[in-house]
Amino acid sequence: MTEVTYERHAAAEAARQLDAFLHAYEEVYEEPPYCEGPSDVAEFIEHYQVQARRPGMRLVLAREGNEVIGFTYGYYLSSDTQWWHNLQDVTLPEDFTQEDGRRTFVIIELAVRKPWRRQGIAAELHARLLEGLDAERVTLTMRPEPEAAPAQSAYAAWGYRKVGVSHPWDDAPLYDCMIREPR
Repeated sequence: MTEVTYERHAAAEAARQLDAFLHAYEEVYEEPPYCEGPSDVAEFIEHYQVQARRPGMRLVLAREGNEVIGFTYGYYLSSDTQWWHNLQDVTLPEDFTQEDGRRTFVIIELAVRKPWRRQGIAAELHARLLEGLDAERVTLTMRPEPEAAPAQSAYAAWGYRKVGVSHPWDDAPLYDCMIREPR
C-alpha cells in the first residue's frame, strides 16, 4: 500500500475533476442502500456539472497513487435554496432556514471505496473539505437504512445532529437531514 494523498479543488478546477472520481462514484453508489445504475450515474453527472458552478464549491479527492479512493464535495447554500423546505416531519423557524449565501455549507457527497474504508480516510476528507471554511454551520443528508450505519456513526461522532427527514425530489428516497454547528 502506498501513502494516501489528498487534494482540494475549488470552483472551475473542481468542475474539471469529474472524470477523476467518476469511477469511484459508480463503485460506491452501486452498493446498497443506493443501488444506482447507469441512468442514476448520468443524472449525477448532470447535477455535478451544475453544482460545480455553485458559490464556494470545494472538492477533495483522496488518492492512493493515481487511483481515487474517496471524494467529498459541497458548496454554500444560496439565499433562494429549497434545502430546508424539503423537510417532511418538522417546520423550522424562519430564522433557522434563512440563508444568505454564506451561512450554511452543504456537503453533497462523501464517499470512500470499500477496500479503503475504516482507515480514517472519510474523516480526513471531511476535515479537509471544511478546513478554513467561514460558514456558521454545515448540513448534509444521509440515508437512514441499516447499510448506512457506518456513515451514521461517523456523522454523529463528528458532531452532526438530525433536524428532520428530507424528501428532496418526487422520486427520491427519504434522507435524514443533519446539521453541525461550530464547536
